[in-house]
Amino acid sequence: MAKFTEEQKTYNIIKRRFSKATKDYNLLEEGDKILVALSGGKDSLTMLQLLAERSHIFCPRIEIEAAHISMLNIPYKSNTVFLQKFCNDLGVALHLASSSFDAETDTRKSPCFLCSWNRRKALFELAQERGCNKIALGHNMDDFIETMLMNITFQGSFSAMAPIMKMDKFPISIIRPLCLVNEKDIEQHALNQSFPAQIKNCPHENSSNRKQMKDLLAHLESLNPEARYNIWGSMSNIQPELLPRKTDNKQ
Repeated sequence: MAKFTEEQKTYNIIKRRFSKATKDYNLLEEGDKILVALSGGKDSLTMLQLLAERSHIFCPRIEIEAAHISMLNIPYKSNTVFLQKFCNDLGVALHLASSSFDAETDTRKSPCFLCSWNRRKALFELAQERGCNKIALGHNMDDFIETMLMNITFQGSFSAMAPIMKMDKFPISIIRPLCLVNEKDIEQHALNQSFPAQIKNCPHENSSNRKQMKDLLAHLESLNPEARYNIWGSMSNIQPELLPRKTDNKQ
């Protein structure tokens, strides 16, 4: 029986959870042409590896291309020389594009929202130009749970993200193939693969509430090691009869 190295064991764990996500949520279909959003971070690099490998499997047959969108007014950059070589080694075409925004034009929105929205818009436009019907984003399980905790805490809504979401204004679906993968496994894989760090970190990364939610998730896991899986399961185990519900009685 073949023995796996620790590096191989980590990647195999990620591959199993990636495969489970694609099957459980029907993320990949015959004839899909997928544009992979390649930020240059650990999540997107790992996702591209997985999808590149998956594209060599006959059924369902998929095609993939990668896109890196740089924001001209945010000093958060990736080594595009590395990204190009990374894609070349995987046999994946890489498209480089740029966008920008003026945070003063809409003070009701945070810089993080404006940056994300403009990146997403550029991805949609490129996907349509390339004839892609899906865009793959690298959100992992931690991202889903942290988003849900933020929405509950700050918006009063029980919501997170969807593993697959069909857009209303574009003939494109967003898929998140890493939704069942733990961030710590991706971090270990990135270390094993010697993925380079971003050239500069986002100047707004500590001004959002996500860091606090990450700390909260770590605290919940210290109380119960299965907390993340229970929280994930709760998203599809809604019991309306046990939740407050307003009635139409206006007496």
